[in-house]
Amino acid sequence: MKSKFFSIGLEEEYLIVNKYNGELIIDLPNNLMKECNKKLKQQVKPEFLKSQIEVRTKICKNIGDLKESLIFLRKNMSEILNKYDLAPIAVSIHPFSKWEEQKHTEKRRYNTLAEDFQIVGRRLVISGMHIHVGIPDNEMRIDLMNQVAYFLPHLLALSTSSPFWKGELTGLKSYRISIFDELPRTGLPEQFDSYNEYRRHIKILLSSGLLEDASKIWWDLRPNVNFPTLEMRICDTCTSLKDSISIAALYLCIVHMVHRLRRENQRWRVYSRMLINENRWRAQRYGIEKGLVDFGKSKLVPYKDLIDELIDLVKEDAQELACVKEVQNIKNIYKNGTSADKQIKIFNNEIRKSGDKKIALENVVKFLIKDTVKY
Repeated sequence: MKSKFFSIGLEEEYLIVNKYNGELIIDLPNNLMKECNKKLKQQVKPEFLKSQIEVRTKICKNIGDLKESLIFLRKNMSEILNKYDLAPIAVSIHPFSKWEEQKHTEKRRYNTLAEDFQIVGRRLVISGMHIHVGIPDNEMRIDLMNQVAYFLPHLLALSTSSPFWKGELTGLKSYRISIFDELPRTGLPEQFDSYNEYRRHIKILLSSGLLEDASKIWWDLRPNVNFPTLEMRICDTCTSLKDSISIAALYLCIVHMVHRLRRENQRWRVYSRMLINENRWRAQRYGIEKGLVDFGKSKLVPYKDLIDELIDLVKEDAQELACVKEVQNIKNIYKNGTSADKQIKIFNNEIRKSGDKKIALENVVKFLIKDTVKY
Protein backbone atom coordinates (compact mmCIF):
# COMPACT_ATOMS: atom_id res chain seq x y z
CA MET A 1 0.00 0.00 0.00
CA LYS A 2 1.47 3.32 -1.06
CA SER A 3 0.90 6.30 1.20
CA LYS A 4 1.95 9.83 0.38
CA PHE A 5 2.82 12.41 2.99
CA PHE A 6 -0.33 13.61 4.78
CA SER A 7 -2.74 11.28 3.06
CA ILE A 8 -5.41 10.30 5.56
CA GLY A 9 -7.61 7.32 6.33
CA LEU A 10 -10.01 6.43 9.12
CA GLU A 11 -11.28 3.23 10.72
CA GLU A 12 -14.46 3.10 12.79
CA GLU A 13 -15.85 0.21 14.81
CA TYR A 14 -19.64 0.03 15.16
CA LEU A 15 -21.77 -1.90 17.61
CA ILE A 16 -24.81 -3.59 16.06
CA VAL A 17 -28.18 -3.32 17.80
CA ASN A 18 -31.76 -4.43 17.33
CA LYS A 19 -33.36 -1.32 15.85
CA TYR A 20 -36.59 -1.81 17.82
CA ASN A 21 -35.42 -2.43 21.38
CA GLY A 22 -31.85 -1.15 21.12
CA GLU A 23 -30.31 -4.32 22.53
CA LEU A 24 -26.83 -5.31 21.42
CA ILE A 25 -26.97 -8.41 19.23
CA ILE A 26 -25.07 -11.58 20.10
CA ASP A 27 -24.65 -13.08 16.62
CA LEU A 28 -24.52 -11.47 13.18
CA PRO A 29 -27.12 -12.83 10.72
CA ASN A 30 -25.67 -15.55 8.47
CA ASN A 31 -25.54 -13.63 5.19
CA LEU A 32 -24.82 -10.19 6.58
CA MET A 33 -21.04 -10.12 6.09
CA LYS A 34 -21.41 -11.60 2.60
CA GLU A 35 -23.74 -8.74 1.66
CA CYS A 36 -21.43 -6.19 3.29
CA ASN A 37 -18.40 -7.53 1.40
CA LYS A 38 -20.31 -7.47 -1.87
CA LYS A 39 -21.24 -3.82 -1.40
CA LEU A 40 -18.20 -2.45 0.45
CA LYS A 41 -15.44 -4.83 -0.71
CA GLN A 42 -12.29 -4.52 1.42
CA GLN A 43 -13.69 -1.58 3.38
CA VAL A 44 -15.55 -3.72 5.91
CA LYS A 45 -14.60 -6.64 8.14
CA PRO A 46 -15.85 -8.46 11.23
CA GLU A 47 -14.33 -7.49 14.57
CA PHE A 48 -13.31 -9.37 17.72
CA LEU A 49 -16.93 -9.65 18.89
CA LYS A 50 -19.81 -10.90 16.75
CA SER A 51 -21.75 -7.77 17.70
CA GLN A 52 -19.19 -5.49 16.01
CA ILE A 53 -18.25 -4.47 12.49
CA GLU A 54 -15.27 -2.36 11.41
CA VAL A 55 -15.25 -0.08 8.39
CA ARG A 56 -12.28 1.69 6.87
CA THR A 57 -12.25 4.58 4.44
CA LYS A 58 -10.17 4.63 1.30
CA ILE A 59 -6.77 6.34 1.36
CA CYS A 60 -7.86 9.95 1.00
CA LYS A 61 -5.96 12.93 -0.37
CA ASN A 62 -7.72 15.42 1.86
CA ILE A 63 -10.41 15.87 4.50
CA GLY A 64 -13.11 16.46 1.90
CA ASP A 65 -12.44 13.04 0.39
CA LEU A 66 -12.41 11.51 3.87
CA LYS A 67 -15.82 12.93 4.69
CA GLU A 68 -17.28 11.64 1.43
CA SER A 69 -15.82 8.17 2.05
CA LEU A 70 -17.11 7.99 5.62
CA ILE A 71 -20.62 9.11 4.63
CA PHE A 72 -20.64 6.34 2.01
CA LEU A 73 -19.66 3.74 4.62
CA ARG A 74 -22.13 4.81 7.32
CA LYS A 75 -24.96 5.16 4.81
CA ASN A 76 -24.43 1.75 3.24
CA MET A 77 -23.85 -0.03 6.54
CA SER A 78 -27.11 1.42 7.84
CA GLU A 79 -29.04 0.39 4.73
CA ILE A 80 -27.69 -3.17 4.78
CA LEU A 81 -28.33 -3.64 8.49
CA ASN A 82 -31.83 -2.20 8.19
CA LYS A 83 -32.81 -5.19 6.02
CA TYR A 84 -32.18 -7.38 9.06
CA ASP A 85 -34.01 -5.03 11.47
CA LEU A 86 -30.65 -3.96 12.85
CA ALA A 87 -28.81 -0.65 13.13
CA PRO A 88 -25.20 0.45 13.65
CA ILE A 89 -24.37 2.71 16.56
CA ALA A 90 -21.14 4.70 16.43
CA VAL A 91 -20.28 4.57 20.12
CA SER A 92 -17.52 3.03 22.19
CA ILE A 93 -19.68 1.21 24.77
CA HIS A 94 -23.31 0.13 24.54
CA PRO A 95 -25.20 1.79 27.41
CA PHE A 96 -26.78 -1.34 28.90
CA SER A 97 -25.37 -4.48 27.28
CA LYS A 98 -23.71 -7.20 29.36
CA TRP A 99 -20.30 -8.43 28.29
CA GLU A 100 -21.03 -11.89 29.71
CA GLU A 101 -23.55 -12.49 26.91
CA GLN A 102 -21.18 -11.68 24.04
CA LYS A 103 -19.36 -14.13 21.77
CA HIS A 104 -16.10 -13.60 19.94
CA THR A 105 -15.72 -14.08 16.19
CA GLU A 106 -14.39 -17.51 15.17
CA LYS A 107 -11.14 -16.54 13.49
CA ARG A 108 -7.60 -17.73 14.27
CA ARG A 109 -6.37 -14.32 15.40
CA TYR A 110 -9.43 -13.72 17.57
CA ASN A 111 -9.38 -17.25 19.00
CA THR A 112 -5.76 -16.64 20.07
CA LEU A 113 -6.66 -13.30 21.66
CA ALA A 114 -9.59 -14.88 23.53
CA GLU A 115 -7.35 -17.67 24.85
CA ASP A 116 -4.50 -15.33 25.81
CA PHE A 117 -6.56 -12.67 27.56
CA GLN A 118 -9.34 -14.73 29.17
CA ILE A 119 -11.77 -12.55 31.17
CA VAL A 120 -9.89 -9.40 30.19
CA GLY A 121 -10.57 -10.24 26.54
CA ARG A 122 -14.21 -11.16 27.15
CA ARG A 123 -14.82 -7.72 28.64
CA LEU A 124 -13.72 -5.99 25.41
CA VAL A 125 -17.23 -4.90 24.41
CA ILE A 126 -15.73 -1.63 23.20
CA SER A 127 -15.20 0.20 19.92
CA GLY A 128 -12.69 2.81 18.82
CA MET A 129 -11.76 5.19 16.03
CA HIS A 130 -8.32 4.98 14.43
CA ILE A 131 -6.94 7.74 12.21
CA HIS A 132 -4.01 7.17 9.85
CA VAL A 133 -1.79 9.94 8.47
CA GLY A 134 0.67 9.02 5.75
CA ILE A 135 4.32 9.45 6.78
CA PRO A 136 6.37 7.25 4.40
CA ASP A 137 9.73 7.96 6.09
CA ASN A 138 10.42 5.49 8.93
CA GLU A 139 12.68 7.77 10.98
CA MET A 140 10.27 10.66 10.66
CA ARG A 141 7.34 8.51 11.86
CA ILE A 142 9.19 7.79 15.10
CA ASP A 143 10.31 11.39 15.56
CA LEU A 144 6.78 12.71 15.00
CA MET A 145 5.28 10.04 17.27
CA ASN A 146 7.44 11.23 20.16
CA GLN A 147 6.23 14.81 19.75
CA VAL A 148 2.57 14.25 18.80
CA ALA A 149 1.98 12.12 21.92
CA TYR A 150 1.60 15.37 23.90
CA PHE A 151 -1.69 16.10 22.11
CA LEU A 152 -3.34 12.68 22.60
CA PRO A 153 -5.35 13.70 25.70
CA HIS A 154 -6.69 16.74 23.85
CA LEU A 155 -8.00 14.46 21.08
CA LEU A 156 -9.42 11.87 23.47
CA ALA A 157 -11.39 14.52 25.34
CA LEU A 158 -13.13 15.63 22.13
CA SER A 159 -14.12 12.08 21.16
CA THR A 160 -15.52 10.70 24.42
CA SER A 161 -18.58 8.48 23.91
CA SER A 162 -18.49 5.80 26.63
CA PRO A 163 -19.93 7.02 29.95
CA PHE A 164 -21.93 3.83 30.66
CA TRP A 165 -21.06 0.27 31.62
CA LYS A 166 -23.75 -2.42 32.03
CA GLY A 167 -26.51 0.13 32.53
CA GLU A 168 -24.67 2.29 35.05
CA LEU A 169 -23.15 5.73 34.72
CA THR A 170 -19.45 5.21 35.42
CA GLY A 171 -18.58 8.81 36.24
CA LEU A 172 -16.05 8.69 33.38
CA LYS A 173 -16.56 10.18 29.94
CA SER A 174 -14.46 7.42 28.35
CA TYR A 175 -14.82 4.18 30.29
CA ARG A 176 -13.56 2.41 27.16
CA ILE A 177 -10.04 3.53 28.05
CA SER A 178 -10.33 1.77 31.43
CA ILE A 179 -11.36 -1.48 29.73
CA PHE A 180 -8.70 -1.29 27.02
CA ASP A 181 -5.94 -0.44 29.49
CA GLU A 182 -6.37 -3.90 31.05
CA LEU A 183 -4.62 -5.32 27.99
CA PRO A 184 -0.84 -5.44 27.68
CA ARG A 185 0.97 -3.12 25.26
CA THR A 186 -1.64 -0.36 25.51
CA GLY A 187 -1.54 3.26 26.68
CA LEU A 188 0.85 5.98 25.64
CA PRO A 189 3.60 5.03 23.18
CA GLU A 190 7.16 4.56 24.31
CA GLN A 191 9.71 7.17 23.27
CA PHE A 192 12.47 6.08 20.90
CA ASP A 193 15.57 7.84 19.59
CA SER A 194 15.33 6.16 16.17
CA TYR A 195 13.36 3.74 14.04
CA ASN A 196 16.10 1.16 14.56
CA GLU A 197 15.70 1.40 18.33
CA TYR A 198 11.95 0.89 17.93
CA ARG A 199 12.56 -2.16 15.70
CA ARG A 200 15.04 -3.61 18.22
CA HIS A 201 12.39 -3.51 20.93
CA ILE A 202 9.81 -5.11 18.64
CA LYS A 203 12.30 -7.79 17.60
CA ILE A 204 12.79 -8.89 21.21
CA LEU A 205 9.05 -9.53 21.57
CA LEU A 206 8.89 -11.29 18.20
CA SER A 207 11.95 -13.46 18.84
CA SER A 208 10.70 -14.50 22.26
CA GLY A 209 7.45 -15.70 20.71
CA LEU A 210 5.24 -13.24 22.58
CA LEU A 211 4.04 -11.57 19.38
CA GLU A 212 3.38 -12.75 15.83
CA ASP A 213 3.80 -9.21 14.52
CA ALA A 214 3.78 -5.59 15.66
CA SER A 215 0.03 -5.24 15.01
CA LYS A 216 -0.43 -6.47 18.59
CA ILE A 217 1.21 -3.31 19.88
CA TRP A 218 -1.94 -1.37 20.75
CA TRP A 219 -0.52 1.97 21.85
CA ASP A 220 -2.59 5.16 21.66
CA LEU A 221 -0.28 6.22 18.81
CA ARG A 222 1.88 3.87 16.78
CA PRO A 223 3.73 3.36 13.52
CA ASN A 224 1.32 1.09 11.68
CA VAL A 225 2.86 -2.26 10.85
CA ASN A 226 1.06 -2.72 7.51
CA PHE A 227 0.90 0.83 6.16
CA PRO A 228 3.43 3.70 6.20
CA THR A 229 1.24 5.74 8.52
CA LEU A 230 1.26 7.23 11.99
CA GLU A 231 -1.89 5.72 13.46
CA MET A 232 -3.72 7.52 16.26
CA ARG A 233 -5.83 5.06 18.28
CA ILE A 234 -6.72 6.85 21.52
CA CYS A 235 -10.13 8.15 20.44
CA ASP A 236 -13.54 6.76 21.26
CA THR A 237 -15.81 6.15 18.29
CA CYS A 238 -17.63 9.44 17.67
CA THR A 239 -21.39 9.18 17.25
CA SER A 240 -21.49 12.33 15.14
CA LEU A 241 -19.86 11.96 11.73
CA LYS A 242 -19.09 15.66 11.77
CA ASP A 243 -17.17 15.20 15.03
CA SER A 244 -15.20 12.28 13.55
CA ILE A 245 -14.16 14.38 10.57
CA SER A 246 -13.25 17.40 12.71
CA ILE A 247 -11.06 15.34 15.04
CA ALA A 248 -9.41 13.70 12.01
CA ALA A 249 -8.74 17.16 10.56
CA LEU A 250 -7.27 18.40 13.84
CA TYR A 251 -5.02 15.33 14.15
CA LEU A 252 -3.86 15.75 10.54
CA CYS A 253 -3.02 19.40 11.24
CA ILE A 254 -1.13 18.54 14.43
CA VAL A 255 1.05 16.04 12.56
CA HIS A 256 1.56 18.57 9.78
CA MET A 257 2.44 21.31 12.28
CA VAL A 258 5.07 19.17 14.04
CA HIS A 259 6.50 18.22 10.64
CA ARG A 260 6.57 21.92 9.67
CA LEU A 261 8.51 22.76 12.83
CA ARG A 262 10.99 20.02 11.96
CA ARG A 263 11.57 21.58 8.53
CA GLU A 264 12.29 24.87 10.30
CA ASN A 265 14.82 23.16 12.61
CA GLN A 266 12.42 23.44 15.56
CA ARG A 267 10.66 20.83 17.68
CA TRP A 268 7.65 20.43 19.91
CA ARG A 269 8.96 19.62 23.36
CA VAL A 270 8.80 15.93 24.27
CA TYR A 271 7.25 15.48 27.72
CA SER A 272 7.45 12.43 29.94
CA ARG A 273 4.79 9.72 29.93
CA MET A 274 4.18 10.50 33.61
CA LEU A 275 3.02 14.04 32.79
CA ILE A 276 1.05 13.14 29.67
CA ASN A 277 -0.67 10.33 31.57
CA GLU A 278 -2.07 12.89 34.02
CA ASN A 279 -3.78 14.69 31.15
CA ARG A 280 -4.83 11.35 29.64
CA TRP A 281 -6.61 10.49 32.90
CA ARG A 282 -8.29 13.90 33.06
CA ALA A 283 -9.54 13.50 29.47
CA GLN A 284 -10.79 10.00 30.27
CA ARG A 285 -12.52 11.18 33.44
CA TYR A 286 -13.89 14.60 32.48
CA GLY A 287 -13.77 14.81 28.67
CA ILE A 288 -14.01 18.48 27.72
CA GLU A 289 -15.75 19.43 30.96
CA LYS A 290 -12.61 20.35 32.89
CA GLY A 291 -9.14 21.43 31.92
CA LEU A 292 -5.81 19.81 31.23
CA VAL A 293 -2.39 20.76 32.52
CA ASP A 294 -0.27 23.11 30.43
CA PHE A 295 3.13 21.65 31.26
CA GLY A 296 5.01 24.73 30.09
CA LYS A 297 3.06 26.87 32.55
CA SER A 298 2.74 24.15 35.22
CA LYS A 299 -0.88 25.19 35.40
CA LEU A 300 -4.34 23.64 34.97
CA VAL A 301 -5.98 25.40 32.02
CA PRO A 302 -9.70 25.29 31.06
CA TYR A 303 -10.27 23.06 28.04
CA LYS A 304 -11.86 25.88 26.03
CA ASP A 305 -8.69 27.95 26.37
CA LEU A 306 -6.55 24.99 25.37
CA ILE A 307 -8.59 24.19 22.29
CA ASP A 308 -8.69 27.85 21.18
CA GLU A 309 -4.90 27.94 21.52
CA LEU A 310 -4.51 24.64 19.62
CA ILE A 311 -6.76 25.78 16.76
CA ASP A 312 -4.70 28.95 16.48
CA LEU A 313 -1.48 26.92 16.61
CA VAL A 314 -2.48 24.85 13.54
CA LYS A 315 -4.15 27.70 11.65
CA GLU A 316 -1.44 27.80 8.99
CA ASP A 317 -1.58 24.03 8.58
CA ALA A 318 -5.38 23.95 8.29
CA GLN A 319 -5.18 26.50 5.50
CA GLU A 320 -2.54 24.53 3.63
CA LEU A 321 -4.49 21.28 4.05
CA ALA A 322 -7.84 22.87 3.09
CA CYS A 323 -9.63 21.92 6.31
CA VAL A 324 -10.14 25.25 8.09
CA LYS A 325 -13.91 24.70 8.41
CA GLU A 326 -13.52 21.23 9.88
CA VAL A 327 -10.92 22.37 12.42
CA GLN A 328 -13.05 25.35 13.41
CA ASN A 329 -15.94 22.92 14.05
CA ILE A 330 -13.96 21.68 17.06
CA LYS A 331 -15.37 24.75 18.83
CA ASN A 332 -18.88 23.39 18.24
CA ILE A 333 -17.93 20.10 19.92
CA TYR A 334 -16.94 22.13 22.96
CA LYS A 335 -20.12 24.22 22.73
CA ASN A 336 -22.59 21.35 22.17
CA GLY A 337 -20.81 18.58 24.05
CA THR A 338 -19.36 15.23 23.04
CA SER A 339 -21.43 12.10 22.54
CA ALA A 340 -20.77 11.20 26.20
CA ASP A 341 -22.12 14.59 27.34
CA LYS A 342 -25.25 14.18 25.22
CA GLN A 343 -25.87 10.62 26.42
CA ILE A 344 -25.60 11.66 30.07
CA LYS A 345 -27.97 14.58 29.49
CA ILE A 346 -30.60 12.37 27.80
CA PHE A 347 -30.33 9.79 30.59
CA ASN A 348 -30.59 12.33 33.41
CA ASN A 349 -33.49 14.17 31.78
CA GLU A 350 -35.56 10.96 31.68
CA ILE A 351 -34.61 10.04 35.23
CA ARG A 352 -35.81 13.44 36.42
CA LYS A 353 -38.98 13.10 34.34
CA SER A 354 -40.09 9.54 35.07
CA GLY A 355 -37.50 7.92 37.29
CA ASP A 356 -37.54 4.94 34.92
CA LYS A 357 -33.95 3.80 34.34
CA LYS A 358 -34.90 1.31 31.60
CA ILE A 359 -36.63 3.99 29.53
CA ALA A 360 -33.74 6.38 30.15
CA LEU A 361 -31.22 3.86 28.78
CA GLU A 362 -33.43 3.02 25.80
CA ASN A 363 -33.70 6.74 25.01
CA VAL A 364 -29.91 6.95 24.94
CA VAL A 365 -29.71 4.14 22.37
CA LYS A 366 -32.44 5.77 20.27
CA PHE A 367 -30.30 8.91 20.16
CA LEU A 368 -27.24 6.87 19.17
CA ILE A 369 -29.09 5.13 16.32
CA LYS A 370 -30.39 8.44 14.97
CA ASP A 371 -27.18 10.45 15.35
CA THR A 372 -24.98 7.78 13.76
CA VAL A 373 -26.68 8.30 10.40
CA LYS A 374 -26.97 12.09 10.58
CA TYR A 375 -24.70 13.46 7.85
